[in-house]
Amino acid sequence: MAAFDLIIKDGTVATASDTFGADIAIRDGRIAALGHDLGTAERTIDAKDMLVLPGGVDAHCHIEQESSFKLMTADDFYSGSVSAAFGGTTTIMPFAAQHRGQSLREVVKSAHERAGPKCVIDYAFHLIISDPTEQVLGQELPALIMDGYISFKVYMTYAALKISDREILEVLALARSHGAMTMVHAENDDVISWITERLLTRGHTAPKYHAISHPQIAESEASRRAIDLARLIDAPLLIVHVSAPEAAAAILQARNNGVEIYGETCPQYLFLTAKDLDREGMEGAKFCCSPPPRDEAAQEAIWRGLKNGTFQVYSSDHAPYRFDESGKLNAGPTPTFKQIANGVPGLEVRMPLLFSEGVGKGRLSLNEFVALTSTNPAKIYGIHPRKGTIAVGSDADLAIWDPKWERRISHDFLHDNVGYTPYEGRVVTGWPRTVISRGRVVVEDETLKADRGSGAFLERQPAERRRSAHHLAPELDPARNFDADLL
Repeated sequence: MAAFDLIIKDGTVATASDTFGADIAIRDGRIAALGHDLGTAERTIDAKDMLVLPGGVDAHCHIEQESSFKLMTADDFYSGSVSAAFGGTTTIMPFAAQHRGQSLREVVKSAHERAGPKCVIDYAFHLIISDPTEQVLGQELPALIMDGYISFKVYMTYAALKISDREILEVLALARSHGAMTMVHAENDDVISWITERLLTRGHTAPKYHAISHPQIAESEASRRAIDLARLIDAPLLIVHVSAPEAAAAILQARNNGVEIYGETCPQYLFLTAKDLDREGMEGAKFCCSPPPRDEAAQEAIWRGLKNGTFQVYSSDHAPYRFDESGKLNAGPTPTFKQIANGVPGLEVRMPLLFSEGVGKGRLSLNEFVALTSTNPAKIYGIHPRKGTIAVGSDADLAIWDPKWERRISHDFLHDNVGYTPYEGRVVTGWPRTVISRGRVVVEDETLKADRGSGAFLERQPAERRRSAHHLAPELDPARNFDADLL
């Protein structure tokens, strides 16, 4: 009888901290041994000349989620999870989104009903809090945190989703006391709506004006304000999909000052620019997302942020809407920029894009790539060391990368249900050949091997807040003259 279910031999193993040659033995879905001459297995995979990396953790994606305009995303949990797997991601963390008037419990129940029968890889849910009523804050949210829903997102823009600064403080205070993590979409809604009204009244309706209506100042002001609210409460906060250099600088300054602030960015801010929104006809609608892509100088600032500690997380923010009346053009064939469904797809190409342009071109080390795409989000959102690393006892979530595999991105070979990719024609070098989830081979030879509904929901536990050595004690923050525990 074989000692193991699977052995991956002769690969170069990389984690967030180390790179080494080793074989990996898997038993019962977990990594059982690392080393050489590990014995026999039911199956052996030769990984010579390959990189063996932890499976990716995409901690920000919108799958089978209804927007505030009642539009359903193009991907359900089957197509979305399949697409993620083919790009090397083995864990997705989409949203159970509350719209105003909805019960959080009902939102979570609906998300499970959608995901359970379809997902082919493992998953967890963040919550979206758009209606922080007394019932929600006093009963539903604390109970859900205890049940393992330990991360949630709030909005500072979008009329149907945004909450006030006072409500954000309430959410942050609750998160602090219960060991949860708050995420924030930081854009100043009044700035955006003020500019939007003036553009529309002057007849400026084309997709390119979406970028103008969301200026970098709207993002940087809201980011600084969100950081200050978190400082007041002494609560952790993660600012999602950062695109603007000033917002990135605010995050880095806060972190350097010992504030528990985290930053996330996405492919669209490294590989797209506002010029993409200025394509012929309505083609620019394919690139409309919020915040919008900026310019080349902003791209360089975001790349620096990946290297200098500004950003801990690199997510897709996959928000898939088809380029037809079901999605981008739901308001008609020539909608104004305000009517275009917001979001771009990127789940499958998230990791290959960063590997090619980051690791392949010397912008990032292989270990930094692993940290940004897998280990850091797993730690921040409470699924490490089960996910996000290669260690004895961890889930056998692995991606065997061919670092020399050159591919020209085309939606023809991608697996989402969007119908286009904003990265069409871009040549990347490096893509996973084989992807393994909990010891199951889910992708091999460009073929799906996993069954619908074979993914597992990940239960999480609230965290005990532990101050790092550099973190300011409450009484030492010069902007607050009281201990936040009083609140």
